Amino acid sequence: MGPTDFLLHAMGLLAPALFLAVLLPTGTKVLLRRATPAFPWWVQCVLLLAVGAAVLGGGLWWFGRDGKMATYFTLVMATATAQWLSLRAWR
Repeated sequence: MGPTDFLLHAMGLLAPALFLAVLLPTGTKVLLRRATPAFPWWVQCVLLLAVGAAVLGGGLWWFGRDGKMATYFTLVMATATAQWLSLRAWR
């Protein structure tokens, strides 16, 4: 596998995490206007991307292949939990 193929595969693997990393803070800003996040928008995106990449990497390691629904469910739950924590919603 050449470097171009590796880059395309990595981008395909991280695409769902990137989508959620941008969607959750943006949706929070639009839908929950009174919510005051602990971090700026771009820090939330980076944090959620890191959480999502870790979950997808763990799912790839655990199942031995990409694209399992259990991994995607865990991705959604982990990024939603990280967003909930960054909003300090427990208070």
